[in-house]
Amino acid sequence: MEQYLIENPWTMFLLIAWTLPWKGVALWRAAKNTDKKWFIAILILNTMAVLEIIYIFFFSKKKEIIAET
Repeated sequence: MEQYLIENPWTMFLLIAWTLPWKGVALWRAAKNTDKKWFIAILILNTMAVLEIIYIFFFSKKKEIIAET
């Protein structure tokens, strides 16, 4: 695997370009929703955006804004 990455450095760039935006959005949502356990898990674990996508689409809840009348 290391030899492949040395011979093809663009692969690492593609992995970083894929993972970084997902991680940023997931961390932002976890912080906004005060999900401390999810924030720590997403920050520490590197799952090539699998955990981040699962959190964004299945576990993060959108807060409903109720307008006062």
